[in-house]
Amino acid sequence: MVKVIIGQKGSGKTKTLVDMIRQAAEESRGNVVCIEKDKNLTFDIPYSVRLIHTSEYSINSNVLLRGFISGLHAGNYDITHVFIDNFLKMLDDSSIDVVADFLDWLDKFSSANSVDFVVSFTADPDAPKDPRIKRFVLEDDNL
Repeated sequence: MVKVIIGQKGSGKTKTLVDMIRQAAEESRGNVVCIEKDKNLTFDIPYSVRLIHTSEYSINSNVLLRGFISGLHAGNYDITHVFIDNFLKMLDDSSIDVVADFLDWLDKFSSANSVDFVVSFTADPDAPKDPRIKRFVLEDDNL
């Protein structure tokens, strides 16, 4: 499963993501991972969640992020959930095609490896969305 949380800055995306992380940490029988660019969520999520800062690993493209996620999974098959906060801020190229390509890859990876993904990023939720992205957007996220 891949879900995307989209909203304007200050709309509550991070709060929604943190609530989902907490719920996954309580309910999961495996490991929960949160990936963010900087150290913004350090005190907001449970200590049991593996928090990774991409700025420490120079991850700035969807190809590097794919490899990073693949490596995480190869090193730990018990990962059940991966949360990615502020996805677009991680990328040097955040074009619609790049984002749609990454989400499509994530969906295939999720199905093949039984890992649930939630991705958040800042964008206008009312703007027309590419159908390749829209299919992943949480409809009732109240953002």
